[in-house]
Amino acid sequence: MSHANPPQPQSPPTALSLAPDPLADRAAAMIADGSVVGLGTGRAAARVVHAIARRVARERLSLRFVSTSRATDDLAARLGLRVESLADAPRIGALFDGADEADPRLNMIKGGGAAMTLERIVARATLDSGGTTVYLVDPSKLSASLGATRPLPVETLPPALAAVTRWLAARGMPASQRRNQDGSPTITDFGNPILDARVPSTLASQAELAALALALDTCPGVVDHGLFLTECQHMLVEHPDGAIQHLTR
Repeated sequence: MSHANPPQPQSPPTALSLAPDPLADRAAAMIADGSVVGLGTGRAAARVVHAIARRVARERLSLRFVSTSRATDDLAARLGLRVESLADAPRIGALFDGADEADPRLNMIKGGGAAMTLERIVARATLDSGGTTVYLVDPSKLSASLGATRPLPVETLPPALAAVTRWLAARGMPASQRRNQDGSPTITDFGNPILDARVPSTLASQAELAALALALDTCPGVVDHGLFLTECQHMLVEHPDGAIQHLTR
C-alpha cells in the first residue's frame, strides 16, 4: 500500500536475488499476468517479492502491487515493482504474507513486523474481491494452539496505552510495550505503540478465539491486533528437507 510521506532521497536499487527459492518461487507461480498482487511484511514476504521480481523480469509480466508497510513499499520499489495505493486497486488477485504462529485450523498470530493493521486491511480486501490469500511459514511457526510460542501483538492509540494494558491484565493477558533493540518504543507506520500480550493457555476453542478477537475489536483505544482467524486460505510450509506442504482451510 502506498503511504503519504514527505519526499525522501531516492534509495539505490536493491540487488535482485537470483538464487532459486523453491518456496517463494512456488508462491510467485500462483500469480496471473495482469493482476494486482498484495505484498505482506517480513522475511517470508520479502522472499516472495524477490521471487516475483525474478518472474517479472523473466516473463515480462504486467503486474501491479499494493503493500502492507513502508518497508515492503521500499523493497518492491527498489526491485522495480510498481506499488500503488489500495484505493487504486479495485481487485487484488492474490496476497502473499508470512505468519508468526499458526494452529492446525490455520488461525494465525501476526504482527511481529508491527504491520498487522495494514496486513489485515489488505487481506480482507483480497478476500472481499474474490482473491486468494497465501501465507508462508516454516514448521517452527506451527503450534497446537495460538500463544504457545508467540505473544499477541496489540496496536493501541498512544493515549490508550495504559488503559489497554490494564484491560488486558484484567483478562489474564499481562502485556508489555514492545521495544526496539536500542530500547526505544516500537512504533507502527501509523505512529502507534504495540503491546505484546500473553495468550491464556486455556484459550483453545475456535469460539473462545473468536470471542477474544471480538472483545479486542471493540476495546476502546485498540487499533488492531494480531489474531487472524479468517484471513488464511492457503498456507505453504517449508520443511528442512526442502519439501513444501500445502495446507488449505
